[in-house]
Amino acid sequence: MSNHPGVTAWHAYMASGGDPELLSAQIADDAVFHSPVVHSPQTGKAKVMMYLLSAAKVLGNDSFTYVREVIEGNDALLEFTCDIDGIHVNGIDLIRFGPDGKIIDFKVMVRPVKAVNKLWEMMAAQLQAAAG
Repeated sequence: MSNHPGVTAWHAYMASGGDPELLSAQIADDAVFHSPVVHSPQTGKAKVMMYLLSAAKVLGNDSFTYVREVIEGNDALLEFTCDIDGIHVNGIDLIRFGPDGKIIDFKVMVRPVKAVNKLWEMMAAQLQAAAG
């Protein structure tokens, strides 16, 4: 694993099972989230947290694992795999950290299309539940 402090903090968050306090400490106020299923970027800490907390619930099962890291400066690409409802998901988290080590940009890409469709379905349910 990485010795980049931001990546180390991210791994700690993922290992926590989605602890909101750990996540909150890592997200910049003006952070941006790019979803694999939502066209427009989601801006602001509250929205980014809502998406990432929902993703942790959808993806964060026992099969989730990071299989590769590519880090250069304050940019990290973390490749992951997991299984959801019998569908193998392969994706990347592309994360940019600010000078203070907080996440300022988070982009998720997922394949194959069957996985994207399943993620869309499950994330929609989580986001509706989070919105109340």
